[in-house]
Amino acid sequence: MSTWYEKLAEYFPVEEMKSEEHMKLLLKEKGDIYHKDESNKHVLMYVETEDFVFVDYLFVSGTARGEGLGKKLIEQLKKKNKPIILEVEPIDYEDTDTEKRQRFYSREGFKHAKSIGYRRRSLATNKVTELEILYWSPENDDENSIYEKMKHTYETIHTYKDSHLYGASYESVNKVLTLDDSEIEPMKS
Repeated sequence: MSTWYEKLAEYFPVEEMKSEEHMKLLLKEKGDIYHKDESNKHVLMYVETEDFVFVDYLFVSGTARGEGLGKKLIEQLKKKNKPIILEVEPIDYEDTDTEKRQRFYSREGFKHAKSIGYRRRSLATNKVTELEILYWSPENDDENSIYEKMKHTYETIHTYKDSHLYGASYESVNKVLTLDDSEIEPMKS
């Protein structure tokens, strides 16, 4: 039987994975905001602050797909009545999971943050990965607000004790996350 970390590591590309030590340290030292929800069918790692939720990893086992488990987990987070933010791989038509993930989040009401760019160099592989930011907001938060929340997540969670854990530091938040003001849609009232 795989551990929660092994399940995540089998499913997510190495470039997107935190080390097991990093995640255990977050659970121990940032346990007030970093959480793990797991069963034999799923693993959900997420950050919950006073004003938003960030989904770090969501894994649903292949045997549970189609049971509505992913929807139930997202619904639990929506009940917190805070913006929910997550990172996803862009659609790669050679990897059908990327398209399925994007369709799933779209059905759940998530929007693409068109104005936010996200390019992160993996300390494990030195490969630069581009990810898309998706968000759901009960109050129609604008992308400026989502951008600030992502910066907070990057600095508080993704780079937490990075030089200690990986022997090097991740790039600064301003190199990784960008905001293109011309892409921001005006708020609807």
